[in-house]
Amino acid sequence: MRYISTRGEAPALGFEDVLLTGLATDGGLYVPESLPHFSLEEIRSWRGLPYAELAFNVMYPFVEDAIPADDFRIMLNETYSGFAHQSVAPLVQLDSNEWVMELFRGPTLAFKDFALQLLGRLLDYVLEKRKQHVVIMGATSGDTGSAAIEGCRRCEHVDIFILHPYQRVSEVQRRQMTTVQGDNIHNIAVKGNFDDCQRMVKESFGDQSFLGGKTQLAAVNSINWARIMAQIVYYFQASLALGGPDRSMAFSVPTGNFGDIFAGYLAKKMGLPISQLVIATNRNDILHRFMSGNRYEQQQLEHTLSPSMDIMVSSNFERLLFDLHGRDGVAVKDLLENAAKGPVSIEDYRWKAARKLFDSDAVDDKATCDTIREIYAKNEYLLDPHTAIGVRAARNCRRDETVPMITLGTAHPAKFPDAIVESGLSVKPQLPPHMADLFEREERYTVLDNDLAEVQGFLSKHWKNA
Repeated sequence: MRYISTRGEAPALGFEDVLLTGLATDGGLYVPESLPHFSLEEIRSWRGLPYAELAFNVMYPFVEDAIPADDFRIMLNETYSGFAHQSVAPLVQLDSNEWVMELFRGPTLAFKDFALQLLGRLLDYVLEKRKQHVVIMGATSGDTGSAAIEGCRRCEHVDIFILHPYQRVSEVQRRQMTTVQGDNIHNIAVKGNFDDCQRMVKESFGDQSFLGGKTQLAAVNSINWARIMAQIVYYFQASLALGGPDRSMAFSVPTGNFGDIFAGYLAKKMGLPISQLVIATNRNDILHRFMSGNRYEQQQLEHTLSPSMDIMVSSNFERLLFDLHGRDGVAVKDLLENAAKGPVSIEDYRWKAARKLFDSDAVDDKATCDTIREIYAKNEYLLDPHTAIGVRAARNCRRDETVPMITLGTAHPAKFPDAIVESGLSVKPQLPPHMADLFEREERYTVLDNDLAEVQGFLSKHWKNA
């Protein structure tokens, strides 16, 4: 399988190179040249499979040119055996035909574990094969950082530098990153917001001369295709558990960077019957404003009770725009260059094509807290603020009550105790046993100004072989 850039000018690459490259040389994101497509009969035959085996069936077409089947199976079994629930992604029923899929049973209590625990193994496999060393540079709005560090900290051929917005992630999120010890792990708190961190990562991938040609950057953010690939699987898992593929499903996805919901879009294109995808956002609602009114306009980023979604520039949205424009990379490049200068819209027929599948909603902090309180009162089930936004958006946007609606439960509520307090609940979510001493562990991170040269200087000075 070959991978092409969403901006049409970078060379097509195989899986290994896409894994290590992250951002294409023309500034675009890599997507498969063509997608595998599964028949309903084939999907039906996967009912009852263990998660790792289902993951093999869904993902192997993307990697088969690079990784032997037996080696990939070993990676998947190792990855998902580390999750704290036998089904890996269990479903919890909230109401008639309404469900939450718990994606926080991995080691760092967030959905990012599904991809990043695998990504670390993929990187180690390819780098060992090539006898190569890379520097991982990533930006996090809260959850990606800890999942990336956990997934890659044992990698022998990697130094990892994670940028997070200073004082704009929850204390649990910060400590999950900053208490992991290792000479190859570096946490940088940037005096800015997530978009500032993400911009620095993108600019660094575009010009890596600050590394002196001695190594290269690798991506762990959802710009890395391997992240998206791994997230496709749980859409199949949820559908098969609730009667798919013989009935269609609807999904509500709390999203900031658009990667998780783009995986659902790909699942549909690969043959899974999905009738609706709900984009659930907080006050930073650029995706909702586009999907509801065909206006893509960046505004001032706001700090909310759902910090992992405090994002205004949604990187993976470019992948959807690429499809909406008939895979015309030049058109996508022109659109995004204009979007950096002011509001843009796309042709009405393209926007209406997107609306056939996608709906959207923006949920503010008050409605988030109301939802947390309401669900706990009715179900004695505690939602984190991001999942609460997903549930509220699902209920506001639902098209058909007969179609199962599944909200992706993206994080454990113990990661966001402030939102629980704000909701007026006296219950305190407890961290699981393996994190019980988190607040006693020593932290280690460096605070830097919102300055690209300063951040790049830190990287060039502190990677292993500098």
